[in-house]
Amino acid sequence: MSDERAVTDGGSGEAAQSPWFLPVVLFGGMVFGFGLGFSQMARPEVVLDFLQFEDFGLVFVMGGAAVVTGTTFFLATRLLDRAPLTGDAYTRRLKSFDRNVLVGGGIFGVGWGLSGICPGAAYASLGVGNVTILWAIAGMFLGAYLQGWWRARDATSTTTATSAD
Repeated sequence: MSDERAVTDGGSGEAAQSPWFLPVVLFGGMVFGFGLGFSQMARPEVVLDFLQFEDFGLVFVMGGAAVVTGTTFFLATRLLDRAPLTGDAYTRRLKSFDRNVLVGGGIFGVGWGLSGICPGAAYASLGVGNVTILWAIAGMFLGAYLQGWWRARDATSTTTATSAD
């Protein structure tokens, strides 16, 4: 390994992260939050109207986001060999469709339906003055913590049973 590479990446063998990484992520989050607020998708009642087939504005918002994201990923992976901010190579992360994906997606959908808002929009909802959404955000954190506890408990019991055999 050359001395130059060891200096830029701390000897890890990976490209150094751009100093623009955090400012660009912050700016992207601000654009995302502004877009959710502007499109009214940060209001749970609008999302609930969509889920009850009364307002289809969410389809257009999500469709527009999918087109922009899809175009960006299509072009970036063909024109660039690495992600500009992280320096990581473009790779696909394939996730098998298993029971955990199906059950987790179902639980996520029920939570979205009950609270009337998805996690990203919940944070944006704070920006439009919806302070009661803090209950949903607290529930998301509690649910994520419980899932982590459950998975750690399950992994420990599996390791114990395997080592005893």
